[in-house]
Amino acid sequence: MLKDITIGQHFPGNSPVHRLDPRLKIVITVVYVVVLFMSTNFPGLILSGLAVLAMYTISGIPLKMLRKSIKPLLPLIVFTVILNLFFIQGSGRPLLSVWKLNIYTEGVMFCIVMVARIVFLICGTSLLTYTTSPIALTDGLEELFKPLNKINFPVHEMAMMMTIAMRFIPTLIGETDKIMSAQKSRGAMLDSGSFKDRVKALVPILVPLFISAFNRATELATAMECRCYHGGEGRTRLKQLKITRSDVVSAVVCLLGFAFILSMKYFFKRVI
Repeated sequence: MLKDITIGQHFPGNSPVHRLDPRLKIVITVVYVVVLFMSTNFPGLILSGLAVLAMYTISGIPLKMLRKSIKPLLPLIVFTVILNLFFIQGSGRPLLSVWKLNIYTEGVMFCIVMVARIVFLICGTSLLTYTTSPIALTDGLEELFKPLNKINFPVHEMAMMMTIAMRFIPTLIGETDKIMSAQKSRGAMLDSGSFKDRVKALVPILVPLFISAFNRATELATAMECRCYHGGEGRTRLKQLKITRSDVVSAVVCLLGFAFILSMKYFFKRVI
């Protein structure tokens, strides 16, 4: 399971999606999330999914990464299915009755819509980190939130913390896998026993993991101090962000596609 967690990973490439300005990619991702939750019918959701699939194809990211992105959140998806199936009340006769719980057509429809939204949300936001390096993501976030500097908001520090957190997610996952392997070699039963036993078995994993995380944080802070890091004041960048003509064309095409997806709500019946 740990090897399937892909949050924070970056896949270098030279595709049009990789070359797109990070500021525009962040904005497009946010707009996509808004469009996804404003889509209230199946044609809109289908087009949203096809849009994500097209972006993965253009970027050259293997489609198996979609499965890896979704797999860690399967418990959340299953919980959403159960919650919507049995607790959404309909107006007609129930499709199925299980004990005192009834399954209605409205519940099934709402369940499909919610699961589709969660899956497309995961895939769409993962594409941002897959095709954007941590440094570019930091620069993009800082540029977008730069107007907040006028109210003394620490924009650079916030962007730096977010990027460092995302950067260390794969590192901590690898560290957890090493600790689990070491504990198993010492006879720890991590994959068997009752639920209570499995919870207790997490203690010898979490303790060294937290110690390792704190040590890494201390080492990183020391390294930044040794390099005279004092925040964003007076700092310059090796690569300056510049929006090119191709970036504008790509952004316009994406926005037109999102507008077309939203227009589906006026031509097709609402599901929810």
